[in-house]
Amino acid sequence: MTNTSLVLHELKVTLAADVKPEYTTMLASIQEKMPAVAQSTSNFYKSHSQFMGVTLDVTAITPIRSVKHTLAEIDKTRGALQEAYIGMKKKENELKKKERDVEVCEDDLDRELLDIEILEIQGHLEGTRNSVQGAIRKMSFFTNQYENLMKHIGKEELTEADYELEETRYHIMTCMKQGLNSARPRGGTIDEGNLIYLFDLGINAAQAQAEVFAYLQWENKIISEGKAPTHANTMEWLEACADKWASCPTDFAKSRGFDVYDPLSLTNVPQLEAAE
Repeated sequence: MTNTSLVLHELKVTLAADVKPEYTTMLASIQEKMPAVAQSTSNFYKSHSQFMGVTLDVTAITPIRSVKHTLAEIDKTRGALQEAYIGMKKKENELKKKERDVEVCEDDLDRELLDIEILEIQGHLEGTRNSVQGAIRKMSFFTNQYENLMKHIGKEELTEADYELEETRYHIMTCMKQGLNSARPRGGTIDEGNLIYLFDLGINAAQAQAEVFAYLQWENKIISEGKAPTHANTMEWLEACADKWASCPTDFAKSRGFDVYDPLSLTNVPQLEAAE
């Protein structure tokens, strides 16, 4: 009998003489249906669906950034699992102590209180186990997605250098994605926040604005012809923007006395050896 079933049973016994008979009937009905409800509920002991995981949680637009965000989800879930496991072991220890105390307790009221405390701990453990199972499923999903992403980019491992070298592309594409989406409800005009973002990347805002106008005009032309622009078209445009302005962030950083890439400050051992 699960902790919930036990509570329902005890409620039915306790309330039998004090409430209207229909409540006893309701409790009996709930108790009968709880196993099926518990089985269905077990599907949802996780924060998000797999669909949300890859479309709304990991939203990075470039492959290596997607790997980074996926690893962050794995690490966050691992930490939560570790914390839950430690909390669960503490509660199990507390439960054993309470059960030991019951065996030697001579006072009826003290024993009754211990039984209640045991019931409370068992309920906590039941909820924690459900959450742990959901977290395990989430962690399994994201570790599989990590493997998929690595196959997609054709690498067996990533280095810090890989991550740093993709950053220019990631920020240009992210900025233009945001700029395009902000322009759609604003008559084609990029919002102020993304204009500042463009400046910080060393990209002329007027040129970026012209690209957005041109792309929106192309979409309208396609629609007027009875066709439908696709998400893939937008991604191709973003890739082209990243290609066009690939040197801008580096050039702007150099004009201010910075290097955007310093291999001597990375954890990539082969790069360090090559630099010596």
